[in-house]
Amino acid sequence: MKYSDKFDSAYDASKYEGEIYKKWEVSGYFNPDKCIDDGIADVNKESFSIVLPPPNITGHLHIGHAAMLAIEDVLVRYHRMTGKPTLWLPGTDHAAIATQSKFEKLHQKETGKRRNDYSRDEFFELVNEYAKSNQTYIEQQLKDFGSSLDWSRYAFTLDEDRQAAVVEAFKQMYESGLIYQKDRIVNWDPKGQTTVSDDEIVYQSGKATLYTFKYSPDFPIQISTTRLETKVGDVAVAVHPDDVRYQPYIGKSYDIDDFCGVPLSIKIIASEEVDPEYGTGALGVTPAHSQIDWDMAEAHNLPTDKVVINEYAKMTDTAGTLLAGQKTKIARQTVASWLRDNDLMISEVETDQNLSTAERTGGIIEPLPKLQWWVAVDKEFELLHDTFDKKAGESATLKELMLQAVKESHTEIIPERYERVYFDWINKLRDWNISRQIIYGHRVPVWHKGDEIKISLNSPGNDWVQDEDTLDTWFSSGLWPFSTMGWPNDTDDLKRYFPNTLLETGYDIIFFWVARMILMSVFFTGQSPFKTVYMHGLVRDERGRKMSKSLGNTMEPKKLTAKYGTDALRMALLVGVGPGADNNLGEPKVKAYRNFANKIWNATRFTLMSLPDNYVHKQVELTNNDQELLDELRDISDDVTSDIENYRLHLAAEKLYGYFWHRFADVIIESKKDIVGDNYADSIESKSAAYTLYEILTTSLKLLHPFMPFVTEEIWQEFSDENLLLIERWPSSDSV
Repeated sequence: MKYSDKFDSAYDASKYEGEIYKKWEVSGYFNPDKCIDDGIADVNKESFSIVLPPPNITGHLHIGHAAMLAIEDVLVRYHRMTGKPTLWLPGTDHAAIATQSKFEKLHQKETGKRRNDYSRDEFFELVNEYAKSNQTYIEQQLKDFGSSLDWSRYAFTLDEDRQAAVVEAFKQMYESGLIYQKDRIVNWDPKGQTTVSDDEIVYQSGKATLYTFKYSPDFPIQISTTRLETKVGDVAVAVHPDDVRYQPYIGKSYDIDDFCGVPLSIKIIASEEVDPEYGTGALGVTPAHSQIDWDMAEAHNLPTDKVVINEYAKMTDTAGTLLAGQKTKIARQTVASWLRDNDLMISEVETDQNLSTAERTGGIIEPLPKLQWWVAVDKEFELLHDTFDKKAGESATLKELMLQAVKESHTEIIPERYERVYFDWINKLRDWNISRQIIYGHRVPVWHKGDEIKISLNSPGNDWVQDEDTLDTWFSSGLWPFSTMGWPNDTDDLKRYFPNTLLETGYDIIFFWVARMILMSVFFTGQSPFKTVYMHGLVRDERGRKMSKSLGNTMEPKKLTAKYGTDALRMALLVGVGPGADNNLGEPKVKAYRNFANKIWNATRFTLMSLPDNYVHKQVELTNNDQELLDELRDISDDVTSDIENYRLHLAAEKLYGYFWHRFADVIIESKKDIVGDNYADSIESKSAAYTLYEILTTSLKLLHPFMPFVTEEIWQEFSDENLLLIERWPSSDSV
């Protein structure tokens, strides 16, 4: 073994990382099939599989993605080195609303044209071209970060295979009676002109006026509201059944000849939903413009068709001539003025308010009744597969199965505290609105001909018209863990790698993605989609603030890796950050792990310089001290293995950092300087020391590789011209 002069200079990540990744790719060992064929993976071992949470193609990967990739790549590289068939499947998400919204803004700015200036097909293709233009950049970012993904299995949520899966999924749910079409209240985004899910609403705190008023001089109850403009659509007043103030009026009806230009017929109803402490403890019930009011109206057989606000957040003709055509904010002031003029306004008080806005457009949400497609979560259906403790053909609800999946540990959530969050959300879950009024995405695969309906990807024939709506993005994303494995076909990948071993994702999307995947999987496969869900936290700035462009505190992964190397950023995102914990990240932390990479480099230089030129690594007689050092190494290796197996990656990384720097480099190497090298090659002490240094260094490189793959692989090439560290066997108690 000869010393390489490349170690005479400090480690320069930019000099090596690109070439190293090319070596990995060319080897083909990101593909588990290749590993099995070449005897690197044991086909009889339990597989390890992760499907990459697909990044949205609306932009570039941010520091949060980098944290996700670091965690997943550590686990994938580790399990690959243990000899398991290991699959990490890559892909991207078409992110329908987000992508279309972003494209529309850019396109209008550049051309002045809107979606209505094109046919549906033309506009779809324009958005799709824009989306795919981002894919290449994202893929390169994934590679630059060292992600050992199996690129041969790359998937896109809108590609042909996923389209076929979506149609089959819709068909099976429809035939099971779980997908239905009905007029119900939705979250309408007037700006984006589409429905959005509860999970895609952002609540903005602010101030509003709480108005207290009477419908007429002789109406017996005062009403409080912040949305006066909706009151022309009221059909009832709701009070708490135990509120003694209003019990004499419950069940009575009152006709108001003129309320801001329209007649009202108001019934007093009792509802547990009313907070007696808020305002006057009495609420005007506007079924067409509030989900709670809609539910109360259905429970009391009240009319629900009095729509006074349209899709553009303007008052309808039903609102009366005084308000028709006005924007809601203007109409609110018009009603307030009318109440004052008619001595019906009791008080106007400033209050705190959480305003519902659409996440992607910022539009203020208007609850509106719409004819939409829904997935029923509380309706019993006949199971298509054996599912947990139930047999195919038995009855269950989706909500029951979603709860059972986690309660019975078919899926374990790490950290455990997020199980409570999951249960709380599932218990409150309503039927899932899967209709969206956009163009980009999976179009609802329903074809109409009169009263006939057929479900198909393509037209069934002449005179058949396809439904205009597009499916909620989360419908296709919910299929991701098994559609990427070839479902609905019975593929080898599905048999070997599903359920996925792990889902690793941010705690902020436990509701709208994790829960949806469990829902879809238990229905279509009878299994929970992953054995473990690992929740990572947010990456914040050094002061603990959420990163945002407005604060100017964002950190671009590409800039950090260019300056300090990818390994340094990976370690900075891992050390000291347990599952579910937020990471307060600053540049000094990244710099510190750049220094660590150089420490590994320098320790390698000394070790190689210390070994005789003709050194051949083979078992020799060891001194007692060296045997103790190797026993210590074995203990470290066992601890790190245990930490990784139990998802304590932060502890594993910290132990390796401390051992290599403060034990190996600072103490052990220093203690061997006087007894190794060509001049001492024939002594027992020298041979033992050389063997020990070599063993500690090479084992440390293996242990560090999942965390710092680039610097360890580059060093490894000095020890092996043929084999990549990528596929070396993970150290065990027997091998150390």
